[in-house]
Amino acid sequence: MRCMLLKEQNYLDHLVGVFGQPVAENPGVVIQDAAFQAMGLERWHFLTLDVDKDKLEDAIRGLKAFKMRGINCTIPHKIAVMKYLDEISQSAKLIGAVNMIVNDNGRLFGENTDGKGFMMSLASNGIEVQSKKAVVFGAGGAARAICVEMGLAGVADVTIVNRKQDRHLGDALMNILRENTKAEVRYVDWDGPYSIPAGTNIVVNATSVGLYPNVIDIPNIDLDSITTDMFVQDVIPNPTETALIQEMRRRGIPCATGAGMLINQAALNIEMWTGQKPDKDVMYKALEAALA
Repeated sequence: MRCMLLKEQNYLDHLVGVFGQPVAENPGVVIQDAAFQAMGLERWHFLTLDVDKDKLEDAIRGLKAFKMRGINCTIPHKIAVMKYLDEISQSAKLIGAVNMIVNDNGRLFGENTDGKGFMMSLASNGIEVQSKKAVVFGAGGAARAICVEMGLAGVADVTIVNRKQDRHLGDALMNILRENTKAEVRYVDWDGPYSIPAGTNIVVNATSVGLYPNVIDIPNIDLDSITTDMFVQDVIPNPTETALIQEMRRRGIPCATGAGMLINQAALNIEMWTGQKPDKDVMYKALEAALA
C-alpha cells in the first residue's frame, strides 16, 4: 500500500504594523510588505493603524489578542507606550522612547531603532558626527533617539531647538545628554525664525513640519543662515523630498531626505521580528515607486 505524503497546510497570518496618529501618510507598509515578499514570507503582513492617544492601552491589548508579532510606534506614542512593556533595551531606556516592539508569546520587548537608522543614513552620505556640532529641531521621540545616538558616537556640541510650550521635553533631553554623554548641550525656545550658528556641521529636522499632506511647510528657520559647509538631514519620509530639502538642493546645500533613516530602521525592525535580514535595495525601490 502506497503512503502519501501530505503537504503541510498553514494559512496563519503573521501580523506586524504601526500605531500612530497621524499615520495615513506613513509609507512603512510599502517597504515592509515588499521586503516580506522578497524574503518569501507571504503570510507576513504590515498593518497601518490609526490609534488615538487615549486608546493606546486598548491597542496594546489588541496586539496581544491578535498575537501580532510586533509593532512600530510613531507620533505620538513613542514615549507613552513604554509603560505597557515588559522589557526595554538599555539604549531605548536611555533615549526614553520606543519605536518598535517585539511580541514574544505575550511578553513585549521595546527597542529604539530610529537613532540607529539615522546614524546609518548619515554614514551612507559620508557624514561623521565625532567632534562635530549639531542643531536638532524637535525634542520628541525621534529627536531623543537621534541626539542620544549622536552623543554616544562622540558629537561635540548639540543645540536642541523646540517649541516653548514643550520646554519640558527639551529640558529632559538636555539632561539625558549631559548625564550620559560628553557633548556640550543647550536648549533654545523656538519662538521665531531660528538662525543656525556659524560653525554648525549638522542640521536635523526631527519635527513633523513638512509631513504629508502639509507638504509646502518649512520649519521656521532662517534659511540664509544655512551654509554649504553644513549638512541638512530631514527625518520625514513622505513626501520623498520635503519643501525644506527641495530648498536646500536649490541652494546647493548638502542634504538628505528621511528615506535613508526610514529604510535602515525598518530593516533592523524586520530582522528583529523575523530573524532574517531583508534586502534594502528592494525596500528603496518600493518606496521610490510608491511616492513617485
